Amino acid sequence: MLSRGGLIALLLLAGCDDGGDASLEGSDAGRADAARADGGTLDATTGDASRADAASSDARTPDGAAPDAAPVDRGPPPTLEQCFPYAADGLAPDYTPFMPVIGHHCAGTHHQTIGPVQRVVFLGDSVTRGTPPARLWEWYRAILTERLVALHGEDLVVDDCSAFGARTDDLLIGKRQIPQCFPDDGDDRATLVIFTVGGNDIAKWAQDKLGADEAMQAAEEASDLLDDALAWFREPGRFPNGVSVVFANPYEYTDGTGDLASCELSAVAELDGNWIEGAPAVLYFQERFMRAAVTYGFDLVFSLEHFCGHGFHHDDPASQCYLGPDAELWFDFTCIHPNTRGHLALADLFWATITDAPPEDAP
Repeated sequence: MLSRGGLIALLLLAGCDDGGDASLEGSDAGRADAARADGGTLDATTGDASRADAASSDARTPDGAAPDAAPVDRGPPPTLEQCFPYAADGLAPDYTPFMPVIGHHCAGTHHQTIGPVQRVVFLGDSVTRGTPPARLWEWYRAILTERLVALHGEDLVVDDCSAFGARTDDLLIGKRQIPQCFPDDGDDRATLVIFTVGGNDIAKWAQDKLGADEAMQAAEEASDLLDDALAWFREPGRFPNGVSVVFANPYEYTDGTGDLASCELSAVAELDGNWIEGAPAVLYFQERFMRAAVTYGFDLVFSLEHFCGHGFHHDDPASQCYLGPDAELWFDFTCIHPNTRGHLALADLFWATITDAPPEDAP
C-alpha cells in the first residue's frame, strides 16, 4: 500500500500501451457507499491470522483444506488489518464499509464456494495474457491452468480472451472480451472466470493529466464498467449450472514509497513525474473493486496488498511494508509486469482464493 505521501509521488502511470498494471493507494478521499445486490450482510468478524505471503510457504498459515476435504472449523474470518498489519495505520484502502469476508489464507475474499467447474475463462490485461521475459509456462495463467486441470480433470475447457492494453471498457465494449468468450450470451457449463484489470485505466488518466473532477468522473465511469461486466455474469438464465468470478485489484511497484525511479527503466516506461490531482479518484477506484466483489458475490484477490514489499524497495527497511531481508523482487525490468517469481505469487493468490486452501495444497 502507499502512504499518503507516497501516493502523491506515484500518481503518474503513463504510456503503458502493452497493458501493464499498477496501482496507487492512500488519500483521505471520500469512500464509496456499500451496495449489496441481494440485500444481505457479509460478516467480517475478528479472527486470528497473520499476513500470508502468497509465494512463501513459511509465511502462510497452514489452515486451509482441499476442496474435497471435510469441512474444517477455522474460527471467524480474519480482518484486513490482521492479514496486513500496516492497514491498521490507515495505509490501505478502506474496505470496511463493504463488510467483505476475508479468506483465512489472506489471499483474497471468500464470498463464494467454488465447486467442480467444466470451463475456465481468462479475461483482462497483459498481466493475465502473459509477458516476456517470463516464459509461457511461467505465466500465472499457465500455472493456474495446470493446477485447475489437475483439480477438475483433463476434460476441463480453458479459454483466454485477455489482451494487451485492456481496460475496464474492454470487458464488454472495446475489445469485447466477454462477447468474444461467450458468443452464445452465456454457457450451460459450470464456469469459472478469472481476470486482472484496472492498471491501464489509471495509466490513461495519469497520461492525460486529468484534473481532480475529470479524474473522479473517469474513475466513476471505469468502476461502473467493471460493475456492468460483473452484473452481466449475474443475469438470470445465462449460466444455468453456475458461474464464479475471481479478479484481482491492481498493484504498484514502489512498496509504498512513491519512488518511481526505483525501477531503472521507469523513464523508458514513461513512469516519471506525479499527478497529485488524481489521488482521490485512484483511491475511490480501488475501493470500488471491493464494493463490486461484495455487491455481486464474487471474490477479489489482494494482489496490491501482497505485492507491497516485493517491489523495487523490497530491501529498504524504511518501506512501510518491508518484509525482511529475504523478501524477493516480484516485478520485471518493465517496472510494471510480474517477473517469474511474481507470476508464481499471482498463481498462488488466485489458487488460494479459488479453492479456499493454502497454496501448498496445489497439485
